Amino acid sequence: MDPFLTARDGAAVMVEPPLSQAVGYIVVVLVGFVIAFLMILVTQLLKRTSGEDNTKTEMFMTANRSVTTGLTASAVVSSWLWSTAMLGSTLVGYVNGVSGPFWFAAGCSPMIVFFAVLGISCKRKIPEAHTLLEIVRIRYGKSAHIVYMVLCLINNLIAVANMILGASAVITAMTGMHIIAATFLLPAGVAMYTFFGGIKATFLTDYLHTFIIMIILCYFSIKAFTLEEVGSMSNLFELVKAAGERSPVSGNEGGSYLTMTSKGGLLFGILHICANFGLVIMDTSFFQKSFSASPKAVVPGYVIGGIAYFAIPWFIGTLASSVVLGLEDNPIFPTYPRRMSSTEVSNGLVLPYFAMTVAGKGGAVGILLITFMAVTSTLSAQIIAVSSIISFDIYRTYLKPKALDADIIRWCHYGVIFFALFASGFSTMLHYVGINLGWTLYMLGVLTCPGIFPTTFTILWRRQSKVAAIVSPLLGMATGIAVWLGSAYALYGEVTIVSTGMTYPCVYGTVASAFSPLPYTVIITLCRPEDFDWSRFRGEKLAFEVDHHAPKGGEAAVLEEELDHANLRDQPHLKRWGRIAGIWALATFLGHWVLWPLPMYASKYIFSSGFYTAWLVVGVIWLWITLLIVGFYPIIDGRAQLWEVWIAIREGKVSKSSVSISGSSTGDDSTPSTTASDEKPR
Repeated sequence: MDPFLTARDGAAVMVEPPLSQAVGYIVVVLVGFVIAFLMILVTQLLKRTSGEDNTKTEMFMTANRSVTTGLTASAVVSSWLWSTAMLGSTLVGYVNGVSGPFWFAAGCSPMIVFFAVLGISCKRKIPEAHTLLEIVRIRYGKSAHIVYMVLCLINNLIAVANMILGASAVITAMTGMHIIAATFLLPAGVAMYTFFGGIKATFLTDYLHTFIIMIILCYFSIKAFTLEEVGSMSNLFELVKAAGERSPVSGNEGGSYLTMTSKGGLLFGILHICANFGLVIMDTSFFQKSFSASPKAVVPGYVIGGIAYFAIPWFIGTLASSVVLGLEDNPIFPTYPRRMSSTEVSNGLVLPYFAMTVAGKGGAVGILLITFMAVTSTLSAQIIAVSSIISFDIYRTYLKPKALDADIIRWCHYGVIFFALFASGFSTMLHYVGINLGWTLYMLGVLTCPGIFPTTFTILWRRQSKVAAIVSPLLGMATGIAVWLGSAYALYGEVTIVSTGMTYPCVYGTVASAFSPLPYTVIITLCRPEDFDWSRFRGEKLAFEVDHHAPKGGEAAVLEEELDHANLRDQPHLKRWGRIAGIWALATFLGHWVLWPLPMYASKYIFSSGFYTAWLVVGVIWLWITLLIVGFYPIIDGRAQLWEVWIAIREGKVSKSSVSISGSSTGDDSTPSTTASDEKPR
């Protein structure tokens, strides 16, 4: 949200939906359930041909820790390809100009790549983990476990609410479908395929949805310039330049939309990178995907996915907001003769109006599809993450420590259903109290950031004490909320939804929430530091494939033997990957957040026509490369299993072998793949 929006007409003025309600229900209900049904069939096919049995906890929750690099990279892109990534980047582009989408993208890619450091460290230190919270419990005990459980659940809930609020508003605007119907129906199909397929179904659905989304986005990247009113990149530059002259932006150099010297853009960039570090590090779904990846797929998967992702919010946000700003005073624009209202902007309708402008009803259908695909794909990861907390960290830890494999699967199913319903209900409550995408996009960091440093230190710093780990995030959250609400009152004289959604209170609150735990945890630790022995992690037996009643040499016994063997064998290999991850994380942060944007901010440069054209050309090339990575790399990388499935189908064979525990179809030959069939005959 931005102060200039509050001066606009805040009434809920909307354009007539270009599509009928029937189209909305067909996409949300029919397409959702068709995809769910296809994923269930794929799950059963993999069980018959590759031995991937989703009635076993390890397969359901971690895909037997065997996902390859290509599928991991695709899943990483999908994890951040929220509906709000596209809607939010166009929103801040409309408000701040070209700086907005850039800072949106720069607030995502560095921490995705940084997560490779945490992911590979977890692989090395505690390879049998299922959730982040298991790591916290083993190191600090049950008090810390409960504190971090609450932090993670808050993170998941506010993230899902942000997704659903944005997606429901767009679906309603495109079809006239009742917003509450969309809110409750969106998670329905997701819950179905997640219920049956577990984490592997999430990976596969991530791939399918992301591939479709990228095809549609690449279509828009070309279609926009076929519109007569746009015509070319240089003409689009003139349109955006004229928009800045008609409605100059406060805080931008010369009031222009065509500059990185934007005070509002920079403030959003600071807010966004802090908030997203919290969203990544405190999101158990990111940890689950790293646990599910094979050891040599974690770092390249997260690095490739993180860098490829950058193009999506950057280019699409720039293109869509530029077209909307340039054509807002043109009769072909949906809201003509008025500008977009504050309600429309805050509901994330800049991108839908862009699509309607350049492609009519076809554009509306495209936005409806990508919104649906994006929100259901990311919802599946969130749902499986929360179900893992319910099953492993609540049920197995506190209710039934000796739970059997079937008990955990049953509680995973309970968790899937419960969280899908609860998230829909919570999002409905937010809607009725007047909270929308714009508000959650700006303030979510206040709640998601307190655990950033304590959680990172839990995995990387042996000295952090138990007291510091427990107290610092609680103090950080209290500090962040106090600064957020206090700033809103001090600056605007009241604490309301409007004042607490303004830029300055959200930036101050998010920064305080993110960084105050750092001195808290360091000071508390220095008073009484600990020296944690990392080998305690490897001494914990967390893998749940053991069946004591199975015959000797059975699948469970072989799987356990492979895990033990892989843990010992891969240590030097994983340390090397850890160093590589650290180098890439630092390089990505310096490139995307420091060396590229900050000199441009300081230069007070206003884009020329040639520079703006080059800006868009680089963006569109990057976007199409991302399409190739998420669409075709998983197929190339997973060709061995695809061939295995095809042979099994053609010859009518049913394999009982399980997939590799530590290998993938491609990768570093220095760490050979070990499968059950290599270790022991069936």
